[in-house]
Amino acid sequence: MGTLEGKHGLIIGVANHNSIAWSIAQKLMEEGATLAFTYQNRFEKNIRKLLEDKPETPLYPCDVQNDEEMDAVFQSLTDSWGKLDILLHAVAFASPDALNGRFIDTKRSDFLTSLDISAYSLVSAAHRAEPLMKAAGGGSIITLTYQASQWVTPGYNLMAIAKSALEAGVRYLASEMGPNNIRVNAISAGPVRTISAMGVPGVRDFFSDIEQFAPMRRNITANDVAEMAAFLSSDGARNIAGQVLYVDSGTSIMA
Repeated sequence: MGTLEGKHGLIIGVANHNSIAWSIAQKLMEEGATLAFTYQNRFEKNIRKLLEDKPETPLYPCDVQNDEEMDAVFQSLTDSWGKLDILLHAVAFASPDALNGRFIDTKRSDFLTSLDISAYSLVSAAHRAEPLMKAAGGGSIITLTYQASQWVTPGYNLMAIAKSALEAGVRYLASEMGPNNIRVNAISAGPVRTISAMGVPGVRDFFSDIEQFAPMRRNITANDVAEMAAFLSSDGARNIAGQVLYVDSGTSIMA
């Protein structure tokens, strides 16, 4: 039996087969978890193809900026499962204009949109998940971040601000939800070759630098992140809450 046998989880943020969220989902299923997925309309074809051999898997259209769609997802989970053990939040966005050029030139509209999608959506999802996790006797909420939240990273600009807000949100949510045995944590992954990562200017240089300077002298894979997520979802992580856990070959310790 897997470490997650009997647990039910919701995955928010799979875009395609290269998504870290998809690697995590595969690992959770491998460990025995029963999952449901949300998708943005533009990614529906991708996720249906990924799950074509699992036609029973619940799929929900969901724009995290749309409260009615968010409500519908969690109401459906309430009706079908009545509980939730795992929530993976893997949603982030910043317009290309906000990643290029100078941060000081960021437009108000880009700032608000990025913080809404990348940080507030975790709060929104956690609020709706709380009753279901209380019904399960507790649960694990996991989000994805990046060390640019702490260090200036060329080309990351507004997304770094959003990740900083996300990490602060993790701590506050963990403090408030902990009494209900709900853990909230973030995984700070090193660069992985995903569509979103490749949209960051200069990211290709990061990969070569890590191989030269990281303590482990290697880049990570999406599966490395998935293994950490599976652990955080398991009872073995029952006393880990409000943390940012780095899976980056040690890159974050280097000056």
